[in-house]
Amino acid sequence: MDMDLTGRRALVTGSTAGIGYAIARALGDLGASVAVNGRTAERVAAAIETLSREAPKGRFTAAVGDVATASGAEALRSALPDLDILVNNAGIFEPKPFFEIPDEDWRRFFEVNVLSGVRLARIYAAGMQARGWGRVVFVSSESAVQIPVEMVHYGMTKTAQLAVARGLAETVSGSGVTVNTVLPGPTLSEGVATFMTQMAGGASDPNLDAMGRAFVKEHRPTSLLGRLIAPEEIASLVAYLCSPAASATSGAALRVDGGVVRSIL
Repeated sequence: MDMDLTGRRALVTGSTAGIGYAIARALGDLGASVAVNGRTAERVAAAIETLSREAPKGRFTAAVGDVATASGAEALRSALPDLDILVNNAGIFEPKPFFEIPDEDWRRFFEVNVLSGVRLARIYAAGMQARGWGRVVFVSSESAVQIPVEMVHYGMTKTAQLAVARGLAETVSGSGVTVNTVLPGPTLSEGVATFMTQMAGGASDPNLDAMGRAFVKEHRPTSLLGRLIAPEEIASLVAYLCSPAASATSGAALRVDGGVVRSIL
């Protein structure tokens, strides 16, 4: 199986922690040159320092910028004129009852979770098409097909990503560029860990595994794993989709949700 990404240039948005960090490390392990993205130079530098130790085959560079803004996307274009691999991972979530979600939140979630990927795909996918090879991956969520009642605005953006990815895949069909969406289930990301620690009253050493299992049992009872997913488990699928081995997979929405979604299709 050809998983070699030596010489390939990748950008993973929101990659200073969590799923994005794990994806950057996985691509680095396959030999890619990975641009690590975050909103502050300090966070990006710290992530690169650790990644360079954990994935010595990779080459990691800084790509500082807020991808939720047009100016941030343009800053990345200037720093990274061309890419072979684009992983649109940056995103936000926040539980809030539907009747309490103001217009501002709907716009903010759409800007961060959807338009960030739209802008970057518009910037980079045409170049991939012209060169005859490329990979674009949108990191969505099982919430795209099983809208969470506690954060409908988040689910809306994840569904929108499916539509954008499929439309882009149709646009670049037959070019050697693939476009896919990955749908993670409940994952032990940095944000989730922080949330659970706060729920535990700020305990210095909370049992995140036990707390995660309790959360899944109560809020995602259809999970076949019965636990939170590790970011590395998401990254494995993304790395495959970015590799030459996945050349026949495009326009797909691939679940790595631990079986939370009961539908077989």
